[in-house]
Amino acid sequence: MTTTPGGARSPLCAALEGIERRYERDDGTVVALDGIDLAIARGEWVALTGPSGSGKSTLLHVLGLLDTPTAGLYRLDGEDVSTLDDDARARRRNLKIGFVFQAFHLVPHLTVRENAALPLTYLGRDEHDRHRRAAAALERVGLGHRLDHRPGELSGGEQQRAAIARAVIHEPDLLLADEPTGNLDEASTDGVLDLFRSIHRDGTTIALVTHDLRVAAMADRTHEILHGRLA
Repeated sequence: MTTTPGGARSPLCAALEGIERRYERDDGTVVALDGIDLAIARGEWVALTGPSGSGKSTLLHVLGLLDTPTAGLYRLDGEDVSTLDDDARARRRNLKIGFVFQAFHLVPHLTVRENAALPLTYLGRDEHDRHRRAAAALERVGLGHRLDHRPGELSGGEQQRAAIARAVIHEPDLLLADEPTGNLDEASTDGVLDLFRSIHRDGTTIALVTHDLRVAAMADRTHEILHGRLA
């Protein structure tokens, strides 16, 4: 946890200043992000919208320390994480960030409980603590009766619920979601959105990429990204 000189925790969960992300290709330079300034307050829910290829997912990957900006400053919980090496980035990511993806990304040969416990495994928690907290997290998302099933035995909505349990089991500072309802039917979408509402009410900061205007409307504020810039 990073604190201000007076000892109080930083009021901003994430702050981007002049963030650029450029990729060199054989046919020239691709500018995925172009001078992004974005501050996300602790406990806020921000939605990112825009057409395909606009830079939404790249911005989410920068926020999640999965990608390194070419230029600019990124402070996570008050700490400059812009230039951390790979090991330090991985440690911050494991401690402070949770991820929910459109494609679920559950490990097929692990049980639902083992999948949910993965962040605690990376943090070195003992087996009893992992199992206890995974069971509690899965109970919260309505999967307490599915602990020992494999992902392939679950519906799409249930797999996304398991992925959400995995994303929040370590109580991250920042929850990132990339089209979390993109592969779900309407009924499953409603259930997943109810979970996001509950997680947000508990004080978790959320940044979410979506094409669904109904999902975006649930956020505290929405930013549209066009050609790598906040519109």
